[in-house]
Order: sequence, then structure tokens, then C-alpha cells
Amino acid sequence: MKPDLTNIKNIIFDLGRVLLNLDFNASVRAFQQLGLKNDVLDQHLVYSAPVFYSLETGKISQAEFCAGVRKVLENPGISDKQIEDAWYAMILDIPATRVKKVQELAKTYNVYLFSNTNQIHIERLHAAFQQEYGFSFSSLFVKDYHSHEIHDNKPNVSSYLKVIAHSGVNPDETLFVDDLEKNIAGAQAAGLKTFWLQEGMEMADLF
Repeated sequence: MKPDLTNIKNIIFDLGRVLLNLDFNASVRAFQQLGLKNDVLDQHLVYSAPVFYSLETGKISQAEFCAGVRKVLENPGISDKQIEDAWYAMILDIPATRVKKVQELAKTYNVYLFSNTNQIHIERLHAAFQQEYGFSFSSLFVKDYHSHEIHDNKPNVSSYLKVIAHSGVNPDETLFVDDLEKNIAGAQAAGLKTFWLQEGMEMADLF
């Protein structure tokens, strides 16, 4: 099944697993090497420690994040760089086929991004993308929204309402695409049209 684009003028894409390939287990393994104990693992967000949610909503700085992770790991000797490298290990690539598809869609639709992410991931990802493709990742979109910048995250309905208000889009004319069902539910509650990109689906083939 392909997305219904009838009367759609705007498309809001999620980042992870929609445009960006991820491997959460890579960060799990990296943190285990730094002393992570299995009893604090969270298969969805590497761990259940609140410090990660605080970083994702911009409530703490990178330095505060690293200090918090050292406490969780009970390993005061590890450096900020070791922690940031481990946290970034999950970030893989943005395939050229997806980049090309976003560029094609941008000729017909107003294309946006809304991602639950954090400063460490985004700064490094933007640098890697610029080096690979020769232009900025943000230039693919009318505007890219990140949870740590708007201080709110999916699936909170309030986060979608912030994006809607800032962008000025009409929810009835806006399709939101995400790989997580709970995020789709939140978007629907905010009045957006939605498409759930389930496992095995490829965004570049569906649009």
C-alpha cells in the first residue's frame, strides 16, 4: 500500500529508519564496552536512564549528558568523547536513493522533517552528510524540526502542535510519515494525515 497523497500539500518525514539507517545495538555494544550493565538496558532507547530523554528534549547540555552517563555506567574515568562516540555508534547512513526521492518530492510538496533526536547526533550527522553529498542536510527541507530544539518529543501531541504552529501547515493537507506506530497515533491525535512506514517498507519505493 502506498501513501494517499490526495489533497496533500505538505509531507513531514521522520528521520530514523525512514531516511536514516540506524543500528541501536551498535550503541548498546559500545556502551557495554564502557561498563553498561544489562539491567539498565532499554531495547528502544539503548537504556532506560532518564538522562537520554533529557538530552532528547534539550533539557540538559552535552556536558551534563556525559556527566549523567558516567554516573549510570559507574565509570568516572571515561571521557566525553568516548561517551559521545558510543552514543553516535547507532547512526549509520542516509542512502542516496532516499536523498534523491526527497529532492523529487520537494518539487511538488513542501517537505519537512520532524525527529526525536539530540544535539550530539544531529551535529555529527549534518557534518557527515555535508562531506558525503556536498550540500547541507537541512537544505532538503523547508524546515527540519528536532525534539531537542523544540523541547518536546513524539509521541506527545504537544510536539506535533508545535511543529504545525511554527510551520503554518494545514494538518488536513499534511502527511506525516514515521516508522513507529505510537508516533503515528500521536500525529493523528494532532490532526495530521499519516502513513506508518512499517518494517520492510522503503520510503524511496513508496512515493
